[in-house]
Amino acid sequence: MTSETQARQLLAGLGVDALLVTAPPNVRYLSNFSTPADGRVLVTTNGSLLITDGRYDAQAAEESTIPVAITREWQALVAERAAGLRLGVEADALTLAQYQDLQAGFDGELVTVRQLLRAERMVKDDAAQASLREAARITDAAFGRARQVIRAGMSEVEVALEIEAHMRKAGAEALSFDTVVASGPRSAMAHGVATGRIIEEGDIVTLDFGAVYGGYHADMTRTVAVGDPGEEMTRVYHAVLEAQLRALDVIRAGVNARDVDAAARTVLEGHGLAEYFVHSLGHGVGLVIHEGPTLSPRSEDVLEPGMAVTVEPGVYLPGTGGVRIEELVIVTESGYELLSHSPKELLRL
Repeated sequence: MTSETQARQLLAGLGVDALLVTAPPNVRYLSNFSTPADGRVLVTTNGSLLITDGRYDAQAAEESTIPVAITREWQALVAERAAGLRLGVEADALTLAQYQDLQAGFDGELVTVRQLLRAERMVKDDAAQASLREAARITDAAFGRARQVIRAGMSEVEVALEIEAHMRKAGAEALSFDTVVASGPRSAMAHGVATGRIIEEGDIVTLDFGAVYGGYHADMTRTVAVGDPGEEMTRVYHAVLEAQLRALDVIRAGVNARDVDAAARTVLEGHGLAEYFVHSLGHGVGLVIHEGPTLSPRSEDVLEPGMAVTVEPGVYLPGTGGVRIEELVIVTESGYELLSHSPKELLRL
């Protein structure tokens, strides 16, 4: 958002004269500033301005793609630059205290906006796609390390540490989220972060993790077995894999996102497992781990080229165990580009 033309288009679409951007992913999207929680972007008809404080003077000068203002009195600067204007503020990113402080010193009208830049951020440009590919590559490499070390007698936390250390060493600037390592009956928890539970022979182990690179998040899930998981969990695994493959076959530009979810859900219904699929099929991934579009039964989104989405059917049997298999893909005109390349046949370690 560097040009006056782009700024005017954004403002016109929102029906405001100026816009204060405070949500960290939106700040990064507009400025490329890599510490967006300590920055704001003011958009006016003259263009965009990154506002941060003196701690980031050199960093902002090096990273920002838009002009930079250094001050701790950002409310005063915004009040000065947007005096007398209709100023849009992010209702879902500005605290009540910040809103009240801004309002107290502002000679103009504050207008709340929601889901700012959702549509723009859903479609990734070439640079964002390149960052996603590298984040996924790092994530794949970490799964390779996990396959080498997982064994009966290890704790879930020990496995998580191996994964996280490998991602960091391979170039991850951060973790996408708290690493999920859920073994045995705990694998029935869709987001069972690692605990001190000791992995046992015959356990199913679900691993869900991702690396951040260039601000963009990877997200991958694999489920492995330590020894023989038994007939029932093997059956569940193959049903989940079939559901994922069916959903992937549906993905292409122009498809309703809810139809991708339905493809996977129909397969699981055929196996008598649909009631144990308790979440949506997938979500967009980008500057945050969950963003648009959504692949769910109620989604109104339509897939477009350049969207990055997860495809992650799961079945969770309380008290027994669960299976989830997740891929990260970029939508293309005729299908998708697969970013996750780790094997997904049932691995017995």
